[in-house]
Amino acid sequence: MRMVAKRGFPVVLLLVGMALGFFLAAQWVPSVSAVPRQDYESLEAFTNILSIVKKNYVEDVETKNLVNGAINGMLSSLDPHSAYLTPELYKELQMDTQGRFGGLGIEITVKGGILTVVSPIEDTPAAKAGVKPGDQIFKIEDEFTKDMTLVDAVKKMRGPKGTKITISIKREGVPELIDFTLMRDTIRVQSVRSRNLEEGYGYIRLAQFQERSDRDVQKALEKMAAEKGGIKGLVLDLRNDPGGLLTQAVRISDLFLDSGLIVYTEGRIESQKQKYFAQKDGSWMDFPMVVLVNGGSASASEIVAGALQDHKRAVVLGTKTFGKGSVQTILPLDDNSALRLTTARYFTPKGRSIQAMGIVPDIIVEATPPQEAKADEKRRPGLREENLPGHLQNQQNQQQTPNSQQEQGDKEREKQIPSSGPTGDDSIDNDAQLKRALDLLKSWDVFKQVMQKKAA
Repeated sequence: MRMVAKRGFPVVLLLVGMALGFFLAAQWVPSVSAVPRQDYESLEAFTNILSIVKKNYVEDVETKNLVNGAINGMLSSLDPHSAYLTPELYKELQMDTQGRFGGLGIEITVKGGILTVVSPIEDTPAAKAGVKPGDQIFKIEDEFTKDMTLVDAVKKMRGPKGTKITISIKREGVPELIDFTLMRDTIRVQSVRSRNLEEGYGYIRLAQFQERSDRDVQKALEKMAAEKGGIKGLVLDLRNDPGGLLTQAVRISDLFLDSGLIVYTEGRIESQKQKYFAQKDGSWMDFPMVVLVNGGSASASEIVAGALQDHKRAVVLGTKTFGKGSVQTILPLDDNSALRLTTARYFTPKGRSIQAMGIVPDIIVEATPPQEAKADEKRRPGLREENLPGHLQNQQNQQQTPNSQQEQGDKEREKQIPSSGPTGDDSIDNDAQLKRALDLLKSWDVFKQVMQKKAA
């Protein structure tokens, strides 16, 4: 998400204020042309319907509530990521990017009109209670969530630390709804965690792209380099990282690249056409890397994985990523609210669109869960951008023929390697993807030594 500011949108709009809003929106358009006649006719139809509802609806309703509903409906009809954000939600977005907010710790989206869990955030009430990716949230307290907007759902689940909330979840393969009564907590997302897998082989886990993530990664690298054995190889873990700030994706990519394009964006207006390049200063280039990804790796995670893959700086290992390749610009308004609007698409250095396609790993290793959860996990469908109703289409993908798409899928399946998967603890033996990554790094070091001896 590009943080031009952060989340929200006012709704104290009367009919005159509604018209004013259209002119406010024009502030970031390079040139203003005459509004087509059909647009005026549409606005006239809207005001007529508003007047009829105000006069004839069974109960008295406030104009601002009707306009608010119209705005939310308009934005939700565009794509799953555009939204109208109240001052409260705008403030919460600011806290999100700082890694601290009150709530449950669930990344959610809407699929088929149903709130669906993308991923619980590590070490939060939701994760500790057993909420899983793919779970469908049918009720929040006693209110059904059918056709509830993401903004409303977030507002209901957020709250002060120590307050309780009950959510009812439908899980694939379980006939009854599962009720979770959770205690809200102050969610402090620790963006970066690091440790040594073995002497000389480092591991950095990036949970979310926050304001200080690049500095935390830099500190982790400096600490590893100062330890015995230095850094012979590094695993960068972006699994289930939902993304965050575009600036952080660029800075973290820049840590591992000394030149070249990192990512570029394409939109309708000139200000949305941006290119971001790597700088040589401060780059860590003296060791091989493996980047771990999966279906929960989205947005900023995909930018980093795509940049390092295109530059041949790292081997990408795991499963195909989420496929969120669109840019959301935050446009603040005068009453401390803001509009979150999709304004551009991301492209990797080689011109690949991430949107609804994701990043396909160089080596696909499926993460098979522990034995007791195998049956449940096999039934749970993966959730990606391409599954979301109203998602932006990938223009590059539309140009492919059905046969070429089928061939791509066949090739992907041919590379899959059955394996056991992570269980959530720190043991590498319980994480097949991480174990495979370490094996690759150690193999690279062995071959390097062989080649050096041969050259000598």
